[in-house]
Amino acid sequence: MFKRWLAEFIGTYWLVFGGCGSALLAAGVADVGIGWLGVSLAFGLSVLTMAYAVGGISGGHFNPAVTLGLAVAGRFEFKDIAPYWVAQVVGGSAAAATLFIIFSGQSEFAGAGGFASNGFGDLSPAGYGMMASITIEVVLTAVFVIVILGATSHLVPEGFAPIAIGLCLTLIHLISIPVTNTSVNPARSTAMALFAETGALSQLWLFWVAPLAGAVIGAVIWGVLDED
Repeated sequence: MFKRWLAEFIGTYWLVFGGCGSALLAAGVADVGIGWLGVSLAFGLSVLTMAYAVGGISGGHFNPAVTLGLAVAGRFEFKDIAPYWVAQVVGGSAAAATLFIIFSGQSEFAGAGGFASNGFGDLSPAGYGMMASITIEVVLTAVFVIVILGATSHLVPEGFAPIAIGLCLTLIHLISIPVTNTSVNPARSTAMALFAETGALSQLWLFWVAPLAGAVIGAVIWGVLDED
């Protein structure tokens, strides 16, 4: 079990470091910055690479919402949810701390600012409100869980699931970065909110409630679709 927790810690660390790190360090560089498209791809690649690296050890959740969705779908033990969540949140927070050390090393550093955190209203990249943010987080997390369950089911060839999952997460970010800066992952949201100098912590509840609700919905929908 320790190896499984450690795998979830490492996987979530890489997800936050790779995805949020690309947003903080590389997205806005003048003339050569990777932009939102690059950030979206970075999140997808971080999940894809770690799913292959340690997914065989822990299942490759790296996300409390995914863990809950798999449990509801009967693919994971409910009794193991809490320790997985702890490993994921701690791993994500460790990555955020590492990024803060790097980010604050800029010669012109004047504070963490939003620190790639999630938000709605004034904290939304394009000013989207709470209902829009709840809706998109629920819908996209539900779809993400359906893709995970489908890609790892007996209905498809083995070995390709990380590719489908990584591409799905890329697409999710391409859709929703302007709305909430994209969560679909409470561990990612918690990690970055801890260092943000905005009201991100006061809005963190949405980025737990909506993804968890979406995960349950996705698991239920997959239960209807699954031939078993």
